[in-house]
Amino acid sequence: MYARLLQAPAAQSFFLFGPRATGKTAWLRECYPGAPCFDLLDSATYTELLASPRRLEDRIPATHRGWVLIDEIQRVPELLNEVHRLIEGRRLKFVLTGSSASKLRARGVNLLAGRALTRHMHPLTAAELRGDFDLGRALRFGTLPYACTTDHPQDYLASYVSTYLREEVQQEGLTRNLAAFGRFLEAASFSQGSVLNMSAVARECGVHGKVAEAYFGILEDLLIAVRIPVFARRAKRRLVAHPKFYFFDAGVFRAIRPKGPLDAPEEAGGVALETLVLQHLRATNDYGSLGYGLHYWRTADGNEVDFVLYGERGMRAFEIKSSARLREDDFRGLHRLREDYPAVRSYLLYPGTRRWHERGVEVLPLKDALPGLAKLL
Repeated sequence: MYARLLQAPAAQSFFLFGPRATGKTAWLRECYPGAPCFDLLDSATYTELLASPRRLEDRIPATHRGWVLIDEIQRVPELLNEVHRLIEGRRLKFVLTGSSASKLRARGVNLLAGRALTRHMHPLTAAELRGDFDLGRALRFGTLPYACTTDHPQDYLASYVSTYLREEVQQEGLTRNLAAFGRFLEAASFSQGSVLNMSAVARECGVHGKVAEAYFGILEDLLIAVRIPVFARRAKRRLVAHPKFYFFDAGVFRAIRPKGPLDAPEEAGGVALETLVLQHLRATNDYGSLGYGLHYWRTADGNEVDFVLYGERGMRAFEIKSSARLREDDFRGLHRLREDYPAVRSYLLYPGTRRWHERGVEVLPLKDALPGLAKLL
């Protein structure tokens, strides 16, 4: 098991959210050996606690005073009432993992307001993989833990995608039309890293615009996709209004994206690189509790910066290029952003080997930038 950068809160209960297979359960068992653990993906445990959440206390030894783990809490949100009571009455501390946010938002989370922190688990980062990090493999197969270690990552990712369709979407009753949702997933993959055009996606998969919007909401509820808003604070230029869309992992994106003679593999590879950097930015921000809001920047006349991070620690801008040979035009978006926000620290990441400064922009090879990303933020 790779050592994760996520640090467990020492003295307070917390939620741990993250997509399936990011390593939440393995991390918990490593950090809390011997703690009572209730896996709600286990059918017997699920059925027992769903029928009577009060049985949770009966299954925790009366003399136990430490941590209690509940895996996939969203499957039985009624347990949160019992968790609340046990935190108050027996002073127990809980770790509550989840890979879907919708049920928790609808029922119960507010019962723990002030009593439970929130943490997030992401795919593995280059800093966690250390010497095992392979940029080429990460771009093709992403960095889910099993995808990094199996000899058959492509088969695993295909199974991962179908598992979400079968287990998460169908089991949780999030949509009745799995065929339409499957078409939507493929259509959404062509929006990866792009300004989201909801109408175009709806037309592509043959559903109404409101249905497409609901489907995007499902992806966000399952934590397998994110929409990045445009950075518009004190804007000096006319900006686009719509967010950009990303699946959470480069390998999952490429597993969903159709492959054929009419699909450009080089385009998918460039977007996968952008996705891989986004994975690292999100993980570094969350694991370090840095507090940045994550945005992109794009003017109406086409100047764009891939990622803009803004918070109390300052403002950072990242442009990602897939070519090892850079041109003057590759810096245009960052230079325009710097004209409007002179205090921004700007970085251009690329797959080359040389590093230098270009009119206020620090150019960094990806192989150096990704493992040391925390130092840039």
